[in-house]
Amino acid sequence: MNAKAELFVDSRCELGEGPFWHPLLERMFWFDILNQTMLSAGTDGHIVDRITFKDTVSAGAVIDKDSLAIAQSGALLRYDFLTDSTSVIAEIDGDVPTNRTNDSRVDRTGGFWIGTMGRKAEAGVGGVYQYRAGQTTKVIENIRIPNSICFSPDGRTAYFTDAGKVIVKCATDPETGLPVGPWEDFFTMEGPGGADGSVVDSEGYLWNARWGGGKVIRISPDGRLDQVVEVPGVSQVSCPAFGGNDLKTLYITTAREHMTPADIEREPHAGSVFAVALDVPGIAEPFLKL
Repeated sequence: MNAKAELFVDSRCELGEGPFWHPLLERMFWFDILNQTMLSAGTDGHIVDRITFKDTVSAGAVIDKDSLAIAQSGALLRYDFLTDSTSVIAEIDGDVPTNRTNDSRVDRTGGFWIGTMGRKAEAGVGGVYQYRAGQTTKVIENIRIPNSICFSPDGRTAYFTDAGKVIVKCATDPETGLPVGPWEDFFTMEGPGGADGSVVDSEGYLWNARWGGGKVIRISPDGRLDQVVEVPGVSQVSCPAFGGNDLKTLYITTAREHMTPADIEREPHAGSVFAVALDVPGIAEPFLKL
């Protein structure tokens, strides 16, 4: 069965990414990576926050009602809403100024997997780190574009893709969130577009954004295509996230990066956030374990 997403916020970000639901504030947050900005909106689609950082920012995690962890280039930051200030939690490729953060997500143990890549998407210079309880561990190295970081409901499987050709998976320790087995192929992209960001629902199915494909696809735990959600009028679909009080709304970020004026004329809402109501809920993202 195919479904169709609808425009939620006409934000027109250069590179919309990293959506996540904040249950304590009841808002969806997302990022415009290249414009160094975090945005949020309530369920009515009206923008609440538009916060600019000192460098590119790509993803976030909830710490508590008043603070977030933000993956900024070079560091994991703590952002405080009450004082509009940041402090460094941990360095992430802090000694590599030519790198920036990209796709990132919190695992079931409260560990934040943070992907990094070259600012020009150079091959082999990026990595993925897990920050958890004061410790930073490198879990993947020598990659180009980290994407599709997400985790099974039981915390025993992690998913990932490098540059979007094949989504891979590995066994993880449900107590630490760290890999305990080799990475193996899970799903190979066919047709237009590559794999970008992903999220897993409460049934263990993976929802993947098809960059260049104008859609989000649902993949079964055994690697079969199950469902397609079209994102009308937008080709560069970047990342999905579940939100709303019942976690049955799938929010979808998009981008207009590298598009020509003619491209934008064809896709005027590129870079905006879309949404679709689903029957199966997602899973509440764990708060960051500091």
